[in-house]
Parts: sequence; C-alpha cells; structure tokens
Amino acid sequence: MSQTRTGQTDAYSLILEAIDIGVFKPGDRLVENDLAERFGVSRTPIREAMQRLETQSLLTRDGRSLIVASLSHNQMSELYVVRAELEGLAARLAAQHATEEEVQVLREMVEEDRKLMRDPSALSRANRRFHKQIHLASHNRFLVRQLGLVHRSMALMATTSLAAEGRGEVAMEEHNAIVEAIARRDADGACQALRDHISVAFVTRLKLDAGSAEPS
Repeated sequence: MSQTRTGQTDAYSLILEAIDIGVFKPGDRLVENDLAERFGVSRTPIREAMQRLETQSLLTRDGRSLIVASLSHNQMSELYVVRAELEGLAARLAAQHATEEEVQVLREMVEEDRKLMRDPSALSRANRRFHKQIHLASHNRFLVRQLGLVHRSMALMATTSLAAEGRGEVAMEEHNAIVEAIARRDADGACQALRDHISVAFVTRLKLDAGSAEPS
C-alpha cells in the first residue's frame, strides 16, 4: 500500500472516529487545515478522506464548505427500520454460531456497562462495543459490513437515546435479555429481543427530539 493510500485511510478513520464520539457534531464545519493540524496528517489525505466521507453522505456541502451531515426525521425513521432488521438478523445468527467464549464476553460487557449509568457518553461508547460484538458473533462478514455502514450513519444523530432519564438501566436489562437468548441458542428469541431493543431506543429518541424541538 502506498504512503498516500495509508495516509488517506488513517485520515478517514480519524475523522470518522471524531464524528462517532461526538467531537464533530451534525452541522459542524470541517476545515482541511484545521483537521491536518489536529491529526498530524498532511492536507492531501485529509482532502481525500473528506471526499470519501462526502460520497458516503456523512459530510454534506454548505456552499463551498463541508459540514457534518444531519438526519431528517424521515431519514432517521428509515435508518431505524433497516437497523432493526439487520441487528435482529445478527442476533439470530449469533444464537446459532456464537462460541461459548463470545457469549461470555457479551455477559461480561453487560455487567461492566452497568457501572456507567451516570455517564451517558461512556455508556453510548460501551453500547456500540456491545452491538459490534453481537455483529461479530454472527460470523457473517457481509452482515458485519452492512451493519458497519448503518452504525456510521447513527453517528449523525446529535444525541444518544441513552441520555434519556432511566433509559440506561432499561437498556442494560434489554441487553441482558438479548445475551441470555443467544446463550440459550434461541434464535427467534434473540432476534425479537434485539428488535424490541431497537424499537424502544427509537421511541426514546423520538421523545427526545420532540422535547428539544423549538416551538414555532
């Protein structure tokens, strides 16, 4: 791999991670010089990475500038529909194919994540790790790839549903139900438990958005 390609890949990953963890939020303007200085990368790979993110609809044009994209209500609804279907399939396949070690890791994640209830940002990061582990436990590389695209788009939401009052505790119980269904090799149960989990998260997000909307 050439140095340029390596730099472009690194720059892409760095910007993507910054969006994912909320360093750059929807509507933020990204400037090549600033990004190059922040990440210690030359402007060329930064420019190529930004072009790649634009083609993936993670960045969008605002005049001559590129800003972090945001999701409309309809786009968010469409994303949750796709996410529920794909995540449910991942849980179904995990119940069929996960190793005992992978199930143990999932159980330990749930217990560790219970300690993060007072830190929505940390809980959100832990939540992403938990879901990624289920994706990997499906042992289906094509599904993992598609879910990666879905979760990149999830980063365009300005807030996490886990910030809602009481949502963290409920989400951990939902995670536990998913893991136990996987452990029982209950494919239908795991699928439904994860789909229900996504549905509750969607309802929570809708309520958060409704509560933050400014009156006309």
